Amino acid sequence: MSPPDLPATLNVFTDIQVEPALLERLRTGIEPHRLLVPSAGGTSVLEDAPIDAQLAEAHIALGQPAVAGVLGSKNLRWLQVSTASITRYDTPEFRSGVGEKQLVVTNSSPVYDQACAEHLLAFMLAQARQLPRALATVTPSGTDTWYQLRASCRLLRGQTVLIVGYGSIAEKLVGMLAPFAMRVRAVRREPRGTESVNVLTPDQIYPALATADHVINILPDSESTRDFFSTKEFAVMKHGATFYNIGRGTTVDQNALAQALQEGLLSAAWLDVTEPEPLPADHPLFALENCHITPHTGGGQKDDMRDMVEHFLENFARFLKGDELLSRVM
Repeated sequence: MSPPDLPATLNVFTDIQVEPALLERLRTGIEPHRLLVPSAGGTSVLEDAPIDAQLAEAHIALGQPAVAGVLGSKNLRWLQVSTASITRYDTPEFRSGVGEKQLVVTNSSPVYDQACAEHLLAFMLAQARQLPRALATVTPSGTDTWYQLRASCRLLRGQTVLIVGYGSIAEKLVGMLAPFAMRVRAVRREPRGTESVNVLTPDQIYPALATADHVINILPDSESTRDFFSTKEFAVMKHGATFYNIGRGTTVDQNALAQALQEGLLSAAWLDVTEPEPLPADHPLFALENCHITPHTGGGQKDDMRDMVEHFLENFARFLKGDELLSRVM
């Protein structure tokens, strides 16, 4: 049964781009409620979509609907963003509008956090074992080159990790790092006391940067995080540290990063996100052997779209019962 102040038949709008079988799974999963699908969706989760007229009829929305459309809808009660990031919605204006409308906003972080954490762990292991260099090297064992390559490898055991931006990805990664006996700390804007590691506030970041062997950036894009990592931050970092970014490209001054890599302040950078995506072919980061870039695939895996639909349906069942929704962000 729907909440008492809503009609018996709810309109669920979605602009997610999935194969027909998954759209049918969504349609049957919400029956007897009605699914509204626009004729065309947005071209990118990083860009605002056009306003679809059907959004005005919706009580629930799943996907990446236009900000203006969400705030202009008189019927909308709940928005589930189809990504972990809520970049386009994370503004003071949107939060104010959501508060006035008493609109609940959830995200899809459980769909992508495991994949992102595994991607980060793969980055860390590849760096520790010097895989890019090893894969590009052909030499018999026992040569000087062979001994130098072996000596360049490191163990993760005992090294220090600083995670900047603590959420579900960080929580997954912390669990994965436990067997390596690493020292793990994190930076979070507002520590909750429920984190599984020692958590610092942003004003405590500089001493932590100076002692970390691995600095992991999982910051979202917002006015306060743009160019968060710039010349000062890279200069403060421990000499030879490795930098990772799986948050948003806008949070890093990429020219400052390139300079830090060129000057040897950092041993390497591993990036899954950049600004823009992809970077121009002549960008200096592409010319650096110690910079490794994947094309924003960190959250992907074979069944991610299926998992995203199932995550929504689980929340939909909770909504109908009046239970607390999972992954609420507003």
